[in-house]
Amino acid sequence: MGGFFGTISVADCVNDLFYGTDYNSHLGTRRAGMATFDPVKGFSRSIHSLERDYFRSKFEDELDQFHGHQGIGIISDTDPQPIIVNSHLGRFAVVTVAKINNQREIADRLLAMRMHFSEQSANKINQTELVALLINMGTSFVDGINNVFRQVDGSCSMLVLTEDGIIAARDKFGRTPIVIGKKEGAYAATSESSSFPNLDYTPVHDLGPGEIVKLSADSMEVLQAPGNCEQICAFLWVYYGFPSSDYNGINVEDVRERNGMIMGQEDDTDADIVCGVPDSGVGMALGYAVGKGIPYKRAVLKYTPTWPRSFTPGDQSRRNLVAKMKLIPNRKILTDQRVVFCDDSIVRGTQLRDNVRTFFEYGAKEVHARISCPPLVYGCPYINFTSSKSDLELLTRRVIQDFEGAPDKNLKKYTETDSEEYHRMVNEIARRLGITSLKFNKIENLVRSIGMPKCRICTHCFDGGCCHDAGEE
Repeated sequence: MGGFFGTISVADCVNDLFYGTDYNSHLGTRRAGMATFDPVKGFSRSIHSLERDYFRSKFEDELDQFHGHQGIGIISDTDPQPIIVNSHLGRFAVVTVAKINNQREIADRLLAMRMHFSEQSANKINQTELVALLINMGTSFVDGINNVFRQVDGSCSMLVLTEDGIIAARDKFGRTPIVIGKKEGAYAATSESSSFPNLDYTPVHDLGPGEIVKLSADSMEVLQAPGNCEQICAFLWVYYGFPSSDYNGINVEDVRERNGMIMGQEDDTDADIVCGVPDSGVGMALGYAVGKGIPYKRAVLKYTPTWPRSFTPGDQSRRNLVAKMKLIPNRKILTDQRVVFCDDSIVRGTQLRDNVRTFFEYGAKEVHARISCPPLVYGCPYINFTSSKSDLELLTRRVIQDFEGAPDKNLKKYTETDSEEYHRMVNEIARRLGITSLKFNKIENLVRSIGMPKCRICTHCFDGGCCHDAGEE
């Protein structure tokens, strides 16, 4: 996915930019970059790979090369950024949190118009450069950003660092968030509100879908009002979000605990203890313990000194190894216990299967899995929350293919919680993973836990739904 941070201040902004960007590190592992602007020294930029290291260690020794009172930073799970452009709009830098499904088609159109891609290599397109070129086609920054919104199939939120301020633009359908913070003499914009407390910013505004604002050191100007159709990703609360972050004013950990409590209240399974798979399963497990009335125990822990992030490598064999190595079970807690363990989701099922096997090996009598969201039946075309190359990498689709002879047959039936097909699929997943029992949360309960109308939440991966299926814009 990725996350960004931008700030503009009456004082030097470099320290705030550095630490604010770092607080988005749980959102990506591939590339990171920062850019600042100073009226005398101009734009400064640096980009590094994060695939073998972490943001702070990569950038800390370079901080003296950055100058100015305004800057933007990015933790990217896609392309190298920021991109700096000289254009008729002036010189600007841009970072994006985006998934552009039609980038090849857009690029072909631009190439036919005799534009070029300086970051293009091995036939791969830097999607942030693509966004920069689309912005540059506008008569103004707002016109250019709307050109991005019109042409992109997928999603795109962005920060644009200009010579006289920072422009923040949230995705047309609001699939990814942008939060504005303020302190004396400074404004900031970020993907994660958890970037703000230790830098003394107070959240003051959540951008709406398609909203565009311009930040100066002492003001926020709305350049374009938000649209009517919002489709914020439900997975922000289920998996991506840092526990202390708020999206649309709704706290991540609060949603996870409420989600677990509802599931615990409805679950009639007899069990002795509940644990959460770190990190995103912990909040749900705490809520489940309250709802079910059984103790919460840390039966499995993540080795945080060297596995601080939840993302894992793109290579499947290495991912399997990492999934096992970062979690350490506690035999004393597990022995002779009927254990409920809570996790955020099942994608391929590899990590869950290994966890279940380990729990039994360490003495658990029963292992019951409770998943905080419904089964993932559809791949994500909007924010790319998994690295799956095909829907067949989803365990649900492989089960459906075995049942139906095709991976995309009768999908709607398998998303209906009380259907015969749904129960058959869940039972088969439990059998393949060696689980005593398996239950997924109902989509109604997830929506209730978030506390927004379902029509404003993207639940496509669970039920294939989308607000503009009904023609809403």
